[in-house]
Amino acid sequence: MAKATGLKKGLTQYGDTGFSLFLRKAFIKGAGYTDDALDRPIVGIADTGSGFNPCHGNAPQLVDAVRRGVMLAGGIPIPFPTISIHESFAHPTSMFLRNLMSMETEEMLRAQPMDAVVLIGGCDKTVPAQLMAAASAGIPAIQLVTGSMLTGAYRGTTVGACTDCRRYWARYRADEIGEAEISEVNDQLVGSVGTCCVMGTASTMACVTEALGMMLPGGASAPAVTADRARIAEQTGTQAVAMAAAGLTPQRILTTQAFENALRVLFAIGGSTNGLIHLTAIAGRMGLRVDLDRVDRMSAETPVLVDLKPSGEHYMEDFHRAGGLPTVLRELKSLLHLDALTVTGRTLGEELEAAGPAFDQTVVRPRARPIFAQGGLAVLRGNLAPGGALIKQSAASPALMTHEGRAVVFENSEDLAMRIDDPDLEVQADDVLVLKHIGPVGGPGMPEAGYIPIPRKLARQGVTDMVRISDGRMSGTAAGTIVLHVTPECALGGPLALVRTGDRIRLDVPNRTLDLLVDDAELAARAAARPQGAARHAERGYLKLYLDTVLQADEGCDFDFLQPPSFTRSIPDA
Repeated sequence: MAKATGLKKGLTQYGDTGFSLFLRKAFIKGAGYTDDALDRPIVGIADTGSGFNPCHGNAPQLVDAVRRGVMLAGGIPIPFPTISIHESFAHPTSMFLRNLMSMETEEMLRAQPMDAVVLIGGCDKTVPAQLMAAASAGIPAIQLVTGSMLTGAYRGTTVGACTDCRRYWARYRADEIGEAEISEVNDQLVGSVGTCCVMGTASTMACVTEALGMMLPGGASAPAVTADRARIAEQTGTQAVAMAAAGLTPQRILTTQAFENALRVLFAIGGSTNGLIHLTAIAGRMGLRVDLDRVDRMSAETPVLVDLKPSGEHYMEDFHRAGGLPTVLRELKSLLHLDALTVTGRTLGEELEAAGPAFDQTVVRPRARPIFAQGGLAVLRGNLAPGGALIKQSAASPALMTHEGRAVVFENSEDLAMRIDDPDLEVQADDVLVLKHIGPVGGPGMPEAGYIPIPRKLARQGVTDMVRISDGRMSGTAAGTIVLHVTPECALGGPLALVRTGDRIRLDVPNRTLDLLVDDAELAARAAARPQGAARHAERGYLKLYLDTVLQADEGCDFDFLQPPSFTRSIPDA
């Protein structure tokens, strides 16, 4: 029997398939479609435009451009809405809602008749949610990102969200600038709609998606409000029709080789620590397990080449003018799997050849002269993080990469907010700030509170960085000597829960260790004295589903029931 296509796919069950198709066509013809249109390949367009998501403010224009591309290729485009998540507008955190968006998108891809889909995402958690959904749904899918915002200017200096947001806010907290100036700079930090214009999580996921082969070559870097972004959208629509005809599904693209290419790029661009969590979740949907120890070895041999904030100085506009991701891929060529398939139906190597020769630019460094000799991320282990922890070493202070200090402990986000600026807080610049209970369960949703602010009284003394440790996350736009994703988390009884103010902690990034300098007997006594039982619970709704099924950071924070029952391989491959 021929495979059903177009409107014949997934017919609603009335017990009479002929009537099901008849009814479906009757209703959609009410929108003005003809039989000729409805006989063509159907390309769904996942529209994540929302008034609460300025990162997706150009979604209407992108939908129009994708529609044009689909029709030029002989298909029929049908947009449909999905959940839209913005980092700054989602309570308690966008990560709490990523899996919900993934589930909703996956089920809409299954439920609605489409031969292929264009996934329009941008802000941090939307792209990983869509890729997780595509991996599970299994229909031909191609990613389109909204693109980065334009930079702004403040008193002759280029500024952009959100590394500069944090830089100016730190100056405000240190009383270097006042109310009037912080208000003025607030007007200039975001120059247009679009995602953050630095190598934050959104830009990281755009580059990683291109490296995975799930996006058109060169599609990661064009700013949101440019002709380049609109042209990429049109070409994406055209390619979706070709993918439908070829049956080119994510299962053929998202291979171990593709994920290894994506990890190489994550390290080389100085990408967000969040990128590793998201890649782990996407890989998990394909039955692939990310091995943190192998990841660390791969990172150690992959230099940071992209001179973008927060690891460097430039912005996404500059990266795009420098040739975008193909410029990076050329430098990494000998480290990549060039035979990995992409959404074009050609291999990564073939696309690199088609991209043409390199040209002079200053944003992407040659491998012989990197920004940072090792990859941006390092995996730490020790008695404080037996399941692993991450640090973005390319954005950390070299002087703090090996450090021992006294712990100053905050039990949760509320405790942090109450005491961090207390002038009587007992804290010194060489102390180690520890924030508990902001992990996947403890947050809930693993908020980006891992970027613990420098205590105000130290900021006023000129302190700009300290070692900070938590079981939470931080924004990819942030910089500092910040240890994140400590696993297991406090809420599940991880060792971080046992830390007390006054304990000594040793961080040794070169040797990849993170240790609490308290003897085992004392730690055992503290563990025995801790109250038993779940740290958080819910009686109903999505919160209950989340708390009952969310996995830890080293497993991608996906829901356990959304992954296959077993893993087939580990990545990177041994």
